[in-house]
Amino acid sequence: MTRGLWFVAGAGAGAYAMIRARRVKETLTADGLSDRWHALSLGARMLRDEVAQGQAEAETQLRERFGLGPHGVPELTIARKGDDD
Repeated sequence: MTRGLWFVAGAGAGAYAMIRARRVKETLTADGLSDRWHALSLGARMLRDEVAQGQAEAETQLRERFGLGPHGVPELTIARKGDDD
């Protein structure tokens, strides 16, 4: 029983090592490195777009909170005589 168990464990470890070695070999080819570079640049562009969108949303919320106009000009209200708000 124990010999069979060790045989199965060894065969599984060998198969796992062969699969990992094949993946590493494919990764280090010219096409594999090119694919990784393109994926990295795509991820960087997506992050940049997400950050820009978040900045725009935060700026809009802050402008609404502090009563600023769309170009940074404060909106002043004129108090009239007789207005008791």
